Amino acid sequence: MAKSKRVYQSWKGNNKFLLNGRLIFGPDAKSLIITFTLILVPVVIFCVFVASNLAHEFTTGSTGYAILVFAVVFTIYVLFLLLSTSTKDPGIVPRNSHPPEEVLGYDSSASIDVGKPLPRTKEILVNGLPVRVKYCETCMLYRPPRCSHCSVCDNCVERFDHHCPWVGQCIGKRNYRCFFLFVSSTALLCVYVFSMSSLYLKLLVDDYGTVWKAIKVSPASVALMAYCFVSLWFVGGLTGFHLYLISRNQTTYENFRHRGLRGDNRINVYYRGCMNSFLEVFCSKIEPSKINFRGYVHEEASKPSKGGNIQVTEVDISDEDRRVKVEDDLEIGDDLMKISQRRNSQDIGDIRGRGSDRSPISRSELDFGFGMESQFSSRAGSHHSGW
Repeated sequence: MAKSKRVYQSWKGNNKFLLNGRLIFGPDAKSLIITFTLILVPVVIFCVFVASNLAHEFTTGSTGYAILVFAVVFTIYVLFLLLSTSTKDPGIVPRNSHPPEEVLGYDSSASIDVGKPLPRTKEILVNGLPVRVKYCETCMLYRPPRCSHCSVCDNCVERFDHHCPWVGQCIGKRNYRCFFLFVSSTALLCVYVFSMSSLYLKLLVDDYGTVWKAIKVSPASVALMAYCFVSLWFVGGLTGFHLYLISRNQTTYENFRHRGLRGDNRINVYYRGCMNSFLEVFCSKIEPSKINFRGYVHEEASKPSKGGNIQVTEVDISDEDRRVKVEDDLEIGDDLMKISQRRNSQDIGDIRGRGSDRSPISRSELDFGFGMESQFSSRAGSHHSGW
C-alpha cells in the first residue's frame, strides 16, 4: 500500500516549502537573497569602516562599542522579522475539493447578452452593513470578507494586503504585523546608520580641518549616507503609508481598488475607530493556520459513476473551520433546494403542457436538456475568478 502524501507535497498553489512543510514561501522566494544582501552588506560595511573606528574615537567608557553592538543586534532583529514574514502562512483559505452544484447570484441569461459570465457573488452582513463576496473559481469557495485570490501564489488569502516581491510572500492576516514591523524597523536602521556615519564624518572634519580630507579618509561614510538617504525614501514612505492604512483599518488592495473605482468616499464597514484599528493589528492574537501543511492527504474513493471512480482529496483543517464550512454549506443547500423546487415545478408544467398535445416526451430529451445546461454552466465556470 502506497504511503499517503503530506499536504505540502500535493499542494495546488505555487508555494515552495522547506523543512518538510514547516516553512512556506511564495514562488518568488529567491528575491529574499536580494533583500538580505541589500540589508546585510551595508551593515557589514558600517561595522567594519565606521562603527569600529567610532569605538576608538570614544576613549572613555563603552559608548563606541555600544554603537557597534547595537548595529549588530538590531540588524539580526530586522532579518528575523524578514524571515518571519516570508516563511509564515499569510492566511491561506483551504480549497474545496469540488464546487457547489450551483453558484448563487449567477444569471446565465445575462451572460449571453454581455458575452461573458457575470461575477458570481452573494451578500453577507458585516457590522450591520451588506458586503458582497465573490466566488473563486480556482479555490471553489465563496471568499470571506476582505479575502482575495493572489495571482502570484494562486491562493485565496484572508485580509489580503498585497504580494510583496521583496519578501517573496503574500501579505495577509497572519503576517501583516511582522511585515509592518520589518518595514518600520528597516527605516529605523537606515536612520541609525545615516546618523552614525554623519557623526563619524563630523569627527573626521574636526580632526583634519576640511570636508574633502575627511571624505578621503572615510569614503565609506559618504557612501553609506547616500545609500541610507535613498533607501529611507522607500522604506520610510512605506512605513508612513501603512500607518495611514492601519489608522483607517484598510488594506493596500482595498485602498487602491476603492480609490480607482469609486473615489475615496466609499464607506469602510470595517472601521471602528483609530485606536481600535491599531489594537487590532498589534495587540490581537494571531490565529493559527487553517491548513496543516505537514498533515497527510486523505483520499477516499467516491461512488462509481459513468466516468469511472473519482478520488476526493481532503485537506486537514481545524474543527472550528469545519463547523463554519458546514454552516455555510447548509445555508447554500437551503437556497439550492428552493431553486431546484422551482425548476422542477416548471419542468412538470412543461411536460403536462406537451402531454396535452399528445406529443410524448422521452427520457433522453430531458437528459439532453439538463446536459446542455450543465455544459453551459461548466463553460461559464471555467473562467478564472479575480477582483
